[in-house]
Amino acid sequence: MNKESIVLGSGDLYCMEFTGVGEALPENAVIETEENRLGHIKGGAEIEYAPSFYEAKDDMGKVSKVIITEEEATLKSGIMTWCGTTLQKLCQTARVKEETDKKKRIVKIGGIGNADGKKYILHFVHKDPADGDVRVTIVGNNQAGFTIAFAKDSETVIDAEFKAQPMDKEGTLILYEEDMDTE
Repeated sequence: MNKESIVLGSGDLYCMEFTGVGEALPENAVIETEENRLGHIKGGAEIEYAPSFYEAKDDMGKVSKVIITEEEATLKSGIMTWCGTTLQKLCQTARVKEETDKKKRIVKIGGIGNADGKKYILHFVHKDPADGDVRVTIVGNNQAGFTIAFAKDSETVIDAEFKAQPMDKEGTLILYEEDMDTE
């Protein structure tokens, strides 16, 4: 049954490494664990799909043909709770070293030769007990960099923008899953 509903509120954002296009995505229960939580988010999450088209048209405007030539999808979210290991998922050149005897975690960022080339499953879950849950999943990495702002009157939120890459042999960029009303 196609039941339209009003979606209100934010959700949870999970992140885990993805090793290949031939690999199937794990089940939701495998992804949706506390150890895979990227951090608690602030400002919600936003998925954007942007197609590009080419139009061939005669000079007189009497005939035309339009084809899709390119697609881009991005998942944006503000990450409010984070630590040094979170930065490693946001930056391909980040390296984390933990000195447990000194109770320190050191993150080095930069140096193109340090890029790890990792891709991640980004999985946003909006829970709604009344209308059903919504899940949005992409595979990609943060390609927008990040800013860490320390302000006297607000929490530090890292805005991340993950660019989707094909997750399967069909070229899927976004996996949208919603609970259906079966009555």
